[in-house]
Amino acid sequence: MRIGGLTPLQIDHAAVIVGVGKELQLPKRAYVIAIATALQESYLRNLANPAVPASANQPHDGLGYDHDSVGLFQQRPSTGWGTPAELMDPATAARRFYQALMKIYGWETLPVTIAAQSVQQSAFPYAYAQHESLATRLVEGILANPG
Repeated sequence: MRIGGLTPLQIDHAAVIVGVGKELQLPKRAYVIAIATALQESYLRNLANPAVPASANQPHDGLGYDHDSVGLFQQRPSTGWGTPAELMDPATAARRFYQALMKIYGWETLPVTIAAQSVQQSAFPYAYAQHESLATRLVEGILANPG
């Protein structure tokens, strides 16, 4: 499956995000929000960070340099998201994202960018919107081609 010029590894990461959402019995909208977020934060790359040396000991797709952010969602160990090992695991990182999303009142009907920002607290709150279309295509492609 080829979507939006993404590599097979990026699509595999998106499939993990969708898979975790399905395990949690969340609606397709949650998957779109999560993938749009991961596209903005890391472009679906599992990034280690030199500021978090333990992250480099985990499987990763490259380096990121934003504070102590790691993984697909650029979650920060210092703000309570989890350990570097947990956040470098795509399934655990996705689960943590979904758990935070579900705590946002009315997330199901919020615009993607507002829902994502409510979880991520990004310095660029409106950046998520630009990824909604690609995230939607990814979700539809993954759901149409499971496994």
